[in-house]
Amino acid sequence: MSKFEYPSLSRRDIVNVLADYQIATVSEADLINPNPDFISNLYTLILIHIDFLPEDHGQVDFAALEHFENPDLHIDSVRTMNLFHKIRELIAALDCPKKFTLKDLIKPDVDRTEFFLGAILNFFLHRHVPFLILAHLKLQDADICLLVIFEKMNFLGPLVDELRMLAEQRIELETRISQLNAEIAEYNESREREMPLVQEVDARVKELRQAIPTLNNHQMSLKASIRKIKEKAKEMDEKISSAEFALVQSAQENASLRSKIVQSPDKLQRALEEKRLIQVEAKNAERAAMQSFHDKTAILEVYTKACKKLLKHSAQMQDIQEQVNSAKLVEKDVKVLKVKLRDEEVLDKSLEANLANAINTKIYRVTESGAAKQQEIAHRCEELARE
Repeated sequence: MSKFEYPSLSRRDIVNVLADYQIATVSEADLINPNPDFISNLYTLILIHIDFLPEDHGQVDFAALEHFENPDLHIDSVRTMNLFHKIRELIAALDCPKKFTLKDLIKPDVDRTEFFLGAILNFFLHRHVPFLILAHLKLQDADICLLVIFEKMNFLGPLVDELRMLAEQRIELETRISQLNAEIAEYNESREREMPLVQEVDARVKELRQAIPTLNNHQMSLKASIRKIKEKAKEMDEKISSAEFALVQSAQENASLRSKIVQSPDKLQRALEEKRLIQVEAKNAERAAMQSFHDKTAILEVYTKACKKLLKHSAQMQDIQEQVNSAKLVEKDVKVLKVKLRDEEVLDKSLEANLANAINTKIYRVTESGAAKQQEIAHRCEELARE
């Protein structure tokens, strides 16, 4: 039977473990000639790394220090005692055959320091394996190996299950990746098939974008022409109002002249001639009014045509914008524009019909008023002739 020795590490292994896990950077010379400050700091770093000592362990309970006469002198000693109790608790929990004393912290020995550091670091490296149980058992080497293998298998069981799950997930992911690759290939093929159409649409979009500035300029010119037409229409309205005012004045003058008619034939003849002149002037004024009305009608027709063109151009601009946004909606927008144009043509026809009715009504009224005036003048002349 072989006696199982307590697990520990050599001086070189201690230096390597501290360097590998970035706990501290030490050398073998530091372990051969240990000093109290170095050993205290090293134990503190190791205990903090294995989560056995909090990071704020340096804070001292000031309520406890108040019991001393000079508490400032006891801060370091209290911290040292706290560290000593933590190290002793850990060594005792590890079933270490040697006991950790305060001398090992204040006046460290080379062999004892190496032994305690090796025990703590060995626990840090192999804390998942029950070395604490094996440390105080006296078994045969085969039994020890079996026990270690059994514990290792218990420790690696969840890892094996997790690895199996990861392998299944990997197979699923590979299947999903193959499906996605097939979809990507299909998308690439469809993209290559649609590439000529996309290029054609891009060329059409470029042409439409190049046509936009010219259409904008044409729209600006149409707006300027519409503004001029509106000004001319306003002038024609003023002329028509002035002509109507002159017609009213002539009617008033005719009435005043009628009131001034006397019994003398010469005066009557002169009055008749004056009335004829006035009638001729009224007819001339009526012709001028009709001419101005026709001019205004022509201007209104030009304005209507310009409005139609503007509406068409605005519809074309909207169509261009919609074609830029989505080439697939071109046909639908063209159909909508055709419907709009038909509606506008119907509306224009209705407006033209209303305008023609208004013109005919105005002409009929003017003709009726002229005929009535002629009849009245003829009747008056007959009465004057009888007198």
